[in-house]
Amino acid sequence: MKTRLGAFAFFLPFTLMTVTGCAMSNAENDDVPLAGTRTSKAAADEAERVSSEIYDLLGIKGKASETRPGVTECGNRDRATHFQIFHPWTFYPASPEALGDVMEHLKAELPKHGWKVVEYGPDTSRNRNLNLTADHDTKRFGVNIVYYAKDKRPHLGIHVVSGCYQTPDGEEVQRF
Repeated sequence: MKTRLGAFAFFLPFTLMTVTGCAMSNAENDDVPLAGTRTSKAAADEAERVSSEIYDLLGIKGKASETRPGVTECGNRDRATHFQIFHPWTFYPASPEALGDVMEHLKAELPKHGWKVVEYGPDTSRNRNLNLTADHDTKRFGVNIVYYAKDKRPHLGIHVVSGCYQTPDGEEVQRF
């Protein structure tokens, strides 16, 4: 578990940087795009819906880890009233061979569902894991999907992250 969390901590800043599509940017000097006004709970529920949609787009049978979304700071904005949601999860296919074409499949399918693929290709690790990063400007979410083909048990690491939410007036960020 510590290895997975460490890997997520490594990829979170990368993923957060990629969630800055043109329509998502704002006029402030902060690099995290605004996503609207919501409570932490409502934003976390939305992150789970986005993750579920991505799961459905995989198009193969398997099992997803049962991780819950978390709350993090939002750039240099007030941490009492601004936050981002992140939802890391792992997908293990019923059969490792099923992952063979899943990244190409996602690269083709995500744009049909409002996602813009902003990066695609192998990373710089020794294993040259295949990475796909996409933004959804309307939903104000980004996703980074990594195909760990050379692991003992091939799988996908999926990291969904929101833009910057502001809490409704009179409320503060709930951290979980």
